[in-house]
Amino acid sequence: MKNREKKLFPLFTDLTEKKAVVFGAGTIATRRVKTLLSFVGEIRVIAPKASDEILDLWEKGELVYQKKIYEREDLYDADLVLAATDDDKVNEDIYSACKCLGILVNIASDQKKCDFHFPAVIEQDGVVIGMNAGGKDHKKVKEVRQSIETYLTGSREETE
Repeated sequence: MKNREKKLFPLFTDLTEKKAVVFGAGTIATRRVKTLLSFVGEIRVIAPKASDEILDLWEKGELVYQKKIYEREDLYDADLVLAATDDDKVNEDIYSACKCLGILVNIASDQKKCDFHFPAVIEQDGVVIGMNAGGKDHKKVKEVRQSIETYLTGSREETE
């Protein structure tokens, strides 16, 4: 068998009845929460302070926000966990606990500690497109996403 680098398999899964817990509420966490909103049943964000966007989504009832620091008990009913804190020790504890509990985990600061990666997502007319470069070329993914969005917008305008 050839020794070759493995690529990420694009897996579409139903998260409508799942609970995602996000630790951290800064720029990266906010971006990922916004991506998850239309897919996951419940999102709980846990952080001592949150971005204005997270607070706005909380006020609108689109997610649960808990203004507090991480505790292991916060993991126990989670199906999916995202750690986007600025504390490596907290992220490491979240990773270790999730692995022991069998919870899918993504540590934003460490690609090697991710059971899944976040794709660039396009949703239009019931079609969902996800793109990922395995963490190697975010700029290329952004360019491809923008090209597809431009194409889809142009195609829609032509049929109207």
